[in-house]
Amino acid sequence: MSSASLLTSLLQYKAWANQELFSELLRLDPVAHPAELHAALRILNHIHVVEQIFVANLQGISHGYSATNTQETPTLEALYQAVQATDRWYLGYVEGLSAEQLRERIAFGFVDGDAGCMSREEMLAHIISHGGYHRGAVGRIMAQLALVPPRDIYTRFLHQAEPERRQANRDGNHAASPSNFRATPTNPGK
Repeated sequence: MSSASLLTSLLQYKAWANQELFSELLRLDPVAHPAELHAALRILNHIHVVEQIFVANLQGISHGYSATNTQETPTLEALYQAVQATDRWYLGYVEGLSAEQLRERIAFGFVDGDAGCMSREEMLAHIISHGGYHRGAVGRIMAQLALVPPRDIYTRFLHQAEPERRQANRDGNHAASPSNFRATPTNPGK
């Protein structure tokens, strides 16, 4: 699997995980749990702002942010629409990149004034891992309210998106099962 195809799969997973989480949050009663919803929105808005900052960094343009969150908190619905648009942008962006472009390093400035330099591939990996980390925090807020957070895991996404993967294992077409690996003893004295 190439870096671009792995990144595409991970970005598809990110979009799927966002959709799952926002769908569950839309069911949360804002009157019964205003503080928890506000905390979740602040976290999700932070993810979105950072992703917008990196959209600009990837294009070598100014992002206009002076912090990694906004002073105003958007509504859940407005933020969900913005997140979906950003997810589509990242998926479209990675489709057009060559391996050489993925490796290209880009200099940029962090909002705190520090200088940064990352490859496009590293920036894309950052937004994937950054979002996952913070979605987990929102899941924890939901769990504290006795709501079951979505199972935000890559394996679940892959098997839901490609159910034939599970069938391949049932049919005995598994190339890399634990029984196919043999431990080779080593002799450090040789």
